[in-house]
Amino acid sequence: MYDTLRQHYRDQFQGEPDLCVRAPGRINLIGEHTDYNEGFVLPAAIDKSVYFAVGARTDTRCHFFALDLGAHFSADLQALQRSDTHPWANYLMGVLQQLQETYPETAAQMQGINLVFAADLPSGAGLSSSAAIENGVGFAVNELFGLGLSRMQLLQISRQAENRFVGMNCGIMDMFVSMMGQENQFLKIDCRDLSFEYIPFEAPDMRLVLCDTTVKHALVDSEYNTRRAECEEGVDLLRAFDPTIRHLREVSLSLLELHRADLRPVVYRRCLYVIEEIARVEAACQALQNQDFAELGRLMYATHAGLSGLYEVSCPELDFLVAFARERAGVLGARMMGGGFGGCTLNLLYAADVEGFILQAKIAFQARFGKDMPCYVVRPGSGVAMSDE
Repeated sequence: MYDTLRQHYRDQFQGEPDLCVRAPGRINLIGEHTDYNEGFVLPAAIDKSVYFAVGARTDTRCHFFALDLGAHFSADLQALQRSDTHPWANYLMGVLQQLQETYPETAAQMQGINLVFAADLPSGAGLSSSAAIENGVGFAVNELFGLGLSRMQLLQISRQAENRFVGMNCGIMDMFVSMMGQENQFLKIDCRDLSFEYIPFEAPDMRLVLCDTTVKHALVDSEYNTRRAECEEGVDLLRAFDPTIRHLREVSLSLLELHRADLRPVVYRRCLYVIEEIARVEAACQALQNQDFAELGRLMYATHAGLSGLYEVSCPELDFLVAFARERAGVLGARMMGGGFGGCTLNLLYAADVEGFILQAKIAFQARFGKDMPCYVVRPGSGVAMSDE
């Protein structure tokens, strides 16, 4: 990939790049819709990434080339504005703009850049290619101009870029794990204070397989906001019985059940899912530490049942794939992954069964929905890095 990028950089800019960077996508093993309820998440960076070749300019112009799209975009560092015609460029520009806004004195060292990027990370599959793009350009510029920012500062810049420039009100998990990931480790993140710990995935006989429904998340933005509001409604009502409650993280299952009649049924279901899911993250960490993959798989199935039945963010394709996985020998667990209404299922299975599972899942999906289903075998990988690291 780097040889290809360097060659295209030479073709585009008639020179050699100053550096090359890799920024990975991510999976989330368990802990869905818990972040905005100040719970825990358990993601990992993966071995599929966005790759960059970057060089400094002597002026303030920025020239981007998206190799996979065959598309160019140019802007001035001192006048960055969102583009409606080239939305992919907004993730790059947003980081540069937020660096200047957040660290004006430090960012005064920046100049324009030439940049070529490409990916082996599937776009639109819910693997957070946007966070990878943001982290990659931020990391590259930090190195290129000696800005001296930490990884934690850079991932926060990436989130600000997505929230304030791109316009997506997402949480910080995707940027966090893409920047901080380590080989064969999941990352337990406390979404209250951003403390974290690494949980080893020591499982040479196990594999993680993604089955991509290719269904786009058409409803996810509006429904995401609705789910968030329903959780907040539950917190507001329960706070009347315990004034210390600020988020669903502080709500016990016993308190929720005690005041079930005080909540709208839909709000009760949303709160029940979140409270149980926060507990499942803790249980999943313990299962990983005990290398109890049967228990881990059981927790994954329980998460999917909650997301589908209580939180109501699944879709027929996702439910079909999880039901199919449950009937397959060698599969220990499966669930939908991400915000919902499309994207991938994440499957935990024995390495020896991967080939047969993928083949039969593709056949079953084609027969049921009349379309091909991409599948990807992934493993927990390291975070953003220079090409020679």
